[in-house]
Amino acid sequence: MRAAARRRGGRRHGVTVGVDVGGTTTAVGLVTREGDVIVDASAPTRAGERDPLETIVGLIAEVTSRAGTSARSIAAVGVGVPGPVDAERGIVGEPVTHIPELAGRPLAAELGGRVGLPVVVDNDVNALALGEATLGAARGARSLVVLSTGTGIGAGIVLEGRLVRGAAGFGGELGHTPVKFDGPRCWCGLRGCLAFYASGRGIADIARSRIGGDARTTLLKAAGGDPSGLTAAMVFRAAHEGDGLAVSIVDEACQALGAMMGTIVNGLNPEVLIVTGGVVESFARLEAKILRAAGEYAFPRALASTRIEIVPGDKRASVRGAAALAFYEQAVDVRRTRP
Repeated sequence: MRAAARRRGGRRHGVTVGVDVGGTTTAVGLVTREGDVIVDASAPTRAGERDPLETIVGLIAEVTSRAGTSARSIAAVGVGVPGPVDAERGIVGEPVTHIPELAGRPLAAELGGRVGLPVVVDNDVNALALGEATLGAARGARSLVVLSTGTGIGAGIVLEGRLVRGAAGFGGELGHTPVKFDGPRCWCGLRGCLAFYASGRGIADIARSRIGGDARTTLLKAAGGDPSGLTAAMVFRAAHEGDGLAVSIVDEACQALGAMMGTIVNGLNPEVLIVTGGVVESFARLEAKILRAAGEYAFPRALASTRIEIVPGDKRASVRGAAALAFYEQAVDVRRTRP
């Protein structure tokens, strides 16, 4: 976006389009500088064999049409996608486990050419962290980590007001940090990853692998007798009802999540740690268990100095984050061009 914004005279006022590209659903909204989402829309990321780019373009057209005169002052488009991103060039890296169609693509250039606006692309949780730091629950905090658990797990890190991207765009890939060194292979190819134990996909996969033909577990009944139909929500529901297998899987997930929270608190000591995402609606009821687990792995003073919030995911927050990404890059451009 930096080059694109200068080349096209990127406007630094008005509203911004925020795009959150998920493994299942893509959401787009028009967002003001104050963080208000004027209008938003969502659709399945893939409709049949449809290219996810076409879904993005269609949703942008929909929200700008519905916004009427407000759409005249659109300054830029911010896009959050899962996985590593070369934000400088707007290229989606690899692996993009949940949306492989985007891997290796110059998404900023492709989308910018379709909509005629400057486009910035980054990891979706990086964007979410910027949104929380500048427009959301951690507004005003100089250091923040967002740990998001949905289909997979990602993190966004803001230190001293700056987004931490890493040398190759892998900054914040905490979902693929090991929490069990001798654990099985994750779908990413690494071993013992947090995502394998505590993401929606991971929890469902573990349940399928352990259920076998155990007719005693209510999980099999919940899945209609077919383990392939199991979801994380079913596992949490069965655990709440006292199913032994489900309880063991959920306990393991809480312990893994707490271990990663302890690692974040000890390693970065942020002012705020937000745990969010689609699966957190289920984890929220287990907050006390997760915080106890975090206490087993974090220094007490470090943990006490970090405000921890465990809040369910919200697509509007993700859209707001993607817009905050564009605002952030505009501010970076301004700082770079000052004498």
